Amino acid sequence: MSAPTRVSRREFLQATLVAGGGLLLGTRLGASGRPAGQAAEGTLNAWIRIAPDGSVTIMAQNPEIGQGVKTMLPMIIADELDVDWKDVRIEQAGLDTVNFKSQFAGGSTATPNHWLAMRQVGAAGRALMVGAAAATWGVPADECSTASGVVRHARTGKSLKYGALLAKAATLPAPDLATVRLKDPKEFKIIGQRIRGVDNHKIVTGTPLYGIDVSVPNMRYAVYLKCPVFGGTVQSANLDELKGLWGVQQAFVLEPGAGGALNGLLGGVAIVAETWWAARKARERLKVVWNEGATAAQSSAGFAAKAAELSKQPPQRSLKKDGDPDAALASAAKLVKAEYSYPFLAHAPLEPQNCTAQYSNGKLELWAPAQTPASGRALISRTLGIAEADITIHMTRVGGGFGRRLNNDWMVEAAAIAKQAGVPVKLLWTREDDMQHDFYRPAGFHYFSGGLDAAGKLTAWRDHFVSFGTVERFASSAGISATEFPQRFVPNFALDASVMPLGVPTGALRAPGSNGIAFANQSFLDELALAAGKDPLQFRLELLAAGEAITGDTVHPARMRGVLELVAERSGWAGRARAKGSGMGIAFHYSHLGHFAEVVQVTVSRQGALAINKVWVAGDIGSEVINASNAENQVQGAVLDGIAEALAQEITIERGRTVQSNFDNYELLRLTKAPPVEVHFRKTDFPPTGLGEPALPPVVPALCNAIFEATGKRIRALPIGKQDLSWA
Repeated sequence: MSAPTRVSRREFLQATLVAGGGLLLGTRLGASGRPAGQAAEGTLNAWIRIAPDGSVTIMAQNPEIGQGVKTMLPMIIADELDVDWKDVRIEQAGLDTVNFKSQFAGGSTATPNHWLAMRQVGAAGRALMVGAAAATWGVPADECSTASGVVRHARTGKSLKYGALLAKAATLPAPDLATVRLKDPKEFKIIGQRIRGVDNHKIVTGTPLYGIDVSVPNMRYAVYLKCPVFGGTVQSANLDELKGLWGVQQAFVLEPGAGGALNGLLGGVAIVAETWWAARKARERLKVVWNEGATAAQSSAGFAAKAAELSKQPPQRSLKKDGDPDAALASAAKLVKAEYSYPFLAHAPLEPQNCTAQYSNGKLELWAPAQTPASGRALISRTLGIAEADITIHMTRVGGGFGRRLNNDWMVEAAAIAKQAGVPVKLLWTREDDMQHDFYRPAGFHYFSGGLDAAGKLTAWRDHFVSFGTVERFASSAGISATEFPQRFVPNFALDASVMPLGVPTGALRAPGSNGIAFANQSFLDELALAAGKDPLQFRLELLAAGEAITGDTVHPARMRGVLELVAERSGWAGRARAKGSGMGIAFHYSHLGHFAEVVQVTVSRQGALAINKVWVAGDIGSEVINASNAENQVQGAVLDGIAEALAQEITIERGRTVQSNFDNYELLRLTKAPPVEVHFRKTDFPPTGLGEPALPPVVPALCNAIFEATGKRIRALPIGKQDLSWA
């Protein structure tokens, strides 16, 4: 997670008249504290463009991956600019690292990174309009007010629309973003409202928006076949046979780039054809002899066996130790032990990986549904030896990312194919490609020991965490924080780790790390509450009361107690029925600066048929919920995503390759299985934070804890669908 965007004292608002008499407002950095040279229309270096008719165009700088940022960030600017939302138009910016900062999507960072900066940009635009009106009327600026894109002077009754002030505003000194006056939150008119997504109508009417929709003149279609074993390379292929097939124009081998998957280019065979169907049918005729490599010896079964072996050995390293866990566990009135595990997971976005690329005269142009376009550009530059200045990236809307499009291997493949083919190409992965060549959520294994005193208080906690990587370093997204809860909340705490080598690529999946860790930790907390003879909610509240608030990226006990109490109240936790076959479970988790607690209600038939009746969510993301509609949508989507993962999703590795290949054996959540999700926010006096991820982790343990209350069966290994839930 990058640090929140800060505005330097050397950054100012630039105001420039452009074609058509409009005004362009943008942040620029000048060497002497003055605005940099004038901006030309269409350079995409500006935030705001005001037209003579008063309409306002705001640039959406970040990739839109379904998280609503294309609507949310412009809302902040528009509110501080003090214009009506109906007068706002949104345009998607391309990759422009000169004029925009933090131009990526991931880690629920859009709000914390841009909240202050977007407010300052909008407020500076408002100040410029006020200054222009005040100068026109010869009155003090502090006597003027704004509303709905109009500046008013109450004493004289004069008013001017922003559109009438453009020429005058362009002649004024630019306001300093660092000192411009921001609105009191009580004055917000757009922030906090329910605003529909700016692309909603285009989405439901099928207007081209996504990378998969892109078409450029003379474009050809490409498919790319890689070794089913991760890291394998091409030994030979029947390329000549393919070149004689209808519609096929080229077929060639690409050698892996230095660094393999980490460099974005695995070895494989590219087929370029007049249509995607011709390329797809030719691929079915493709015969490749592969050099599979060492990963062919790895498997999920082997990982589980090795984890069990490592759990019985001394840990390879200690991540955190407080007090004397050994002594506390040995003297505990009750000792509880449990083993938890979760599998590899795929991202499975509905839009498979795709990218359109055009290479000509040493320059490369791409249309990419990327979460990290700047990183993609840098990766292509390193891999193919093309200067970054010669690579242009157009950002399309993304049909789901969940972290998969943080890795830009598909961009490098498209660029490499276009460079060798000499024609514009659209590379489109099949669903099988997407499922079997992912950067997977790593599997994980937890071996817990917990000690309780005679009063049922948690006095000791140990987790021997077994994952992947080298002794010194975890594989991507396979680690765990040394401050993971309940560190700081139990006097004797040990977090140890052992790792296994891994040839399977891994990466961030929505709420990385937390999506598995919360399941294990919060489920084990329920086991401890049962052993202590305490209600699961009360056990958690007492545990949180033992810790003091500290600064930094970690759980704040008062905030977490607040969301626990709120979700308990809204769900009717205290009065819940406790009949066999019916249950409610509770869990909480802190991640990505968000505090969330959730309750799940289930019924389970005697035969083990599970029905999820309802989910209640309470979240604390600070002082403002910027777009109430989108916030609710994000929480509900995260919860349903977590339920889907828990119920049926699993990636199994056999002989170094992925077994699952499509949605028939990697199930998404069906509409008929999706429960209602009731969302509540608790506003607190903290800066607002993001929502794409923190609502997901608690639902998995809350669901498993509810199943235990209904059946008496504890879920210690995911997915739930593999477990027998029947009860007598």
